[in-house]
Amino acid sequence: MGINATVAAVKDYLKPPKTLSADELTARADQTILESESTKSEDAQPKGKNNAASSGGLECTVKNLYMDKRGQWTDKYPYFVKNPPENQQTISHAVIVRNKRSTDSRKKFEIESIVVQSPLLKRALHGIFTGYPGITTDLERLEFKAPFPPFVHRWREFEQATVNETDLATKQHLALLWNILEVDLKDKLQKMKDYARHNIIDAELLWTLFEPDCLVLSSKDGSERLYRCLKVDTENNDCCTIEAQYVDWDGERFGTAMTSLALPSFRGTKPLTRLNAMPLSRHPNKTDIEQRILQRGKTFESLRGYHFKAYDGLGQQDVDGQAARYNVQGRIIIDTAAYNLFNPNSQVQVSSFQTKGSNNEKGGSRNRPLSRENLLLSRDTVRAYSLKDKKWLSVFINDVTEVAWDDAAFDSLVLNGNTKDLILAFAESQVKRQPTFDDVIKGKGRGTIMLLSGPPGVGKTLTAESVAEVMKVPLYMLSAGDLGTDPVEVDKTLNRTLEMTTKWRAVLLLDEADVFLLSRNAHDLERNKLVSIFLRVLEYYEGFLFLTTNRIQDIDAAFESRIHLSLQYEDLGPQGRKHVWKSFLQTCETAHGEFSDEKLRVLAQHKLNGRQIKNVVKPALLLAARQNQPLKFEHVDTVLQIKAANAFSYAKMVPVDAVEG
Repeated sequence: MGINATVAAVKDYLKPPKTLSADELTARADQTILESESTKSEDAQPKGKNNAASSGGLECTVKNLYMDKRGQWTDKYPYFVKNPPENQQTISHAVIVRNKRSTDSRKKFEIESIVVQSPLLKRALHGIFTGYPGITTDLERLEFKAPFPPFVHRWREFEQATVNETDLATKQHLALLWNILEVDLKDKLQKMKDYARHNIIDAELLWTLFEPDCLVLSSKDGSERLYRCLKVDTENNDCCTIEAQYVDWDGERFGTAMTSLALPSFRGTKPLTRLNAMPLSRHPNKTDIEQRILQRGKTFESLRGYHFKAYDGLGQQDVDGQAARYNVQGRIIIDTAAYNLFNPNSQVQVSSFQTKGSNNEKGGSRNRPLSRENLLLSRDTVRAYSLKDKKWLSVFINDVTEVAWDDAAFDSLVLNGNTKDLILAFAESQVKRQPTFDDVIKGKGRGTIMLLSGPPGVGKTLTAESVAEVMKVPLYMLSAGDLGTDPVEVDKTLNRTLEMTTKWRAVLLLDEADVFLLSRNAHDLERNKLVSIFLRVLEYYEGFLFLTTNRIQDIDAAFESRIHLSLQYEDLGPQGRKHVWKSFLQTCETAHGEFSDEKLRVLAQHKLNGRQIKNVVKPALLLAARQNQPLKFEHVDTVLQIKAANAFSYAKMVPVDAVEG
């Protein structure tokens, strides 16, 4: 009965439009006469200041204009336009099927869309499409467009509802609609079943995999990630595009964000697991993947706010819309709020969770735990600042680790005990932000600035590094080369750097800062600008800053009032060199017990600074490893002899060449 009804309905819809009856032709003629008389009447009216036509829109009437075949507006009624096909007669039909010329050589017509008018069908479809986004079944005109994604995704439920329906009238209406769609979707549905058995798909049917609200598994750069499918583009044959949703942190709250996942077209069929995106429900290892991503989501949630971590992996940065990749190894600062502050053109933005009862809705707490589903949808990366690369990057959560602090770093400094205690007192007060003496002007002079001067390799840089280690805070190292020489850029970079380090309570080291410290003079105006900028910025700096210089005697007098502690480092003596040798050798696991005090005293006789000693230990370790032996005195002595021989030859040859020149 259903098939017969369907055939009859289809035949009825394919009938050509009926010709006009005599009564209809007469009515049109009468309408033409009336309009003609009206036009003449308007033209016959006298022109004058009391004429209603000149009253400027005060006449309570309507004038209809029509577009003619040339696309121009006219007041002539367009009789070439046919009566609308949907009228009082079509309202009585349960379903309206709109057909268009088919591009398939086997068909004359194909369905363009279907309008469901039956209230019985609407009630039945309400149960079938419960939870399906974008479907409101109680509309007066419930329209579905080809290729009918809702019916494709819920075809099994549609079939079961048709079979199980107990109300006879509703069952007939369901059968009518089922027969119409089954004719149009038969080949597609059969192919989908065949592909499902083999867990494969072709490019034409990619969109059928992704029902709205399903979890989509995507893998990029070896990282698995889940998204919620919102919508799939079914019209582009060259690429299947999924409008997807995920969970992010904007520095203040968790929420949802949007992205697009593109699946390029391909020839033939392809296994689902080889696609760059697929429904999680179709993956053979669904449970294991869920557990891994859930655990990572919990880590993502724990990394909200500010965190100082270590990292070894890939970092990504958006450059002109393209993802630039970097190998990142070192310490990072995870801080999305700071990312938004210092990257205003690419701020992270999220929308409130819309699911009823979900956390973080309007007025919700930023500290409320994420639901299991939102943990699964969390990002696999966080925004972080690489202290070594001096770049804001997205870094993968799985490669983030804890910082391995060097608790012995401060002990390796060649300084007397009182000096060390004074440095630590300044550091603790500044980092912990204890109440301290302030300037007369509020916010002025609240920072701590130390000037370290002396020859290279005597421990100036190590002082700043060891203070950061013992205080367990970030160390931001900056050189004059990082700031440049253009006054405008220097001002901008310096202010941004000081603002970041103050926010993170980091130790800032401006190494070899001579260009900013040297005395101003009347002959070098550009350098004078740099010094003036530096003086002004230091006046209001609220953090902890180390400055190093090799030219203490040439610094500008204005800096004396801005520096809280100045330390002069001398060349290392025998005892200092012995201490440095011992510190470096203790870090070598294979050197324990190989270097007695006597051997250390021998090594300390070589007039080397700390950096040179480090440059001896490293090749000695390589030599020992090459010989598959622990590090011994002989290895260190060999490197010293080679360096001495090369230094002697170089010293001998240079003066000769100079004399001959």
